[in-house]
Amino acid sequence: MSSPHSPSQNHLLASLPVAEFRRIAPHLELAPMPLGDVYYESGGKLQYVYFPTTAIVSLHYVMRNGAPAEIAGVGNEGMLGISLFMGGNATPSRAFVRTAGYGYKLKARLLMDEFNRAGSMQRLLLRYTQALITQTSQTVACNRRHPVDQRLCRWLLLSLDRMPSSELRMTQELVANMFGVGREEVMEAIRKLQQAGLIRYRRDHIAVLDRPGLEKRACECYSVIKMEFGRLFGLDWDCRPMPESVRTWSRASSSICAQM
Repeated sequence: MSSPHSPSQNHLLASLPVAEFRRIAPHLELAPMPLGDVYYESGGKLQYVYFPTTAIVSLHYVMRNGAPAEIAGVGNEGMLGISLFMGGNATPSRAFVRTAGYGYKLKARLLMDEFNRAGSMQRLLLRYTQALITQTSQTVACNRRHPVDQRLCRWLLLSLDRMPSSELRMTQELVANMFGVGREEVMEAIRKLQQAGLIRYRRDHIAVLDRPGLEKRACECYSVIKMEFGRLFGLDWDCRPMPESVRTWSRASSSICAQM
């Protein structure tokens, strides 16, 4: 029986030429990523990098008083650990799983070996870093300037783009921490979206009922982030429709993995 997991579920790994993928494929380890697991703490040394496939990881900046705020999210479009090849080997943020799933981990030194070859891996990771910087900058501006209900629309849409379903688990406390607001403000934003017929919220689960309506309600930050990923990678940042080039790679990579 074939495995439901494949490195090609991660867009960065799926974009590698087959020859470069062959070098790292034997070292990619499938890793469960349970809800709430912390992978990096601020200032921590990086031993592994992670390529999420079905999990979503939240990058938080933690203030001196312990208050957290989300600065970016990482799912099947990217990887955890960019500070490794940016020269720091330590991360300034905390990374924890906000949507449980799976990913692939790779030893940090092996990623650096491939990065230093100055091939496709290096170019992909630098483009991804630029896209992540855009996401971080836009998230900070969004949290400063836009109403909570618009920010929630942006957050929901970015989450859905990384998932195959239209439902996700979400606690009010989690969103309040990420937005840096009170739970009452989050509940009010949920109520507005629910009354508009855009979502259904029950017991910490949200189902999106009207995605086009959610996109119309969202602030411009969602489209800015999405367009930047599309510009840099030449594809629509959405895990559901997979480009033909990626489907072809997926068949090849599955054959490679089966031989190992």
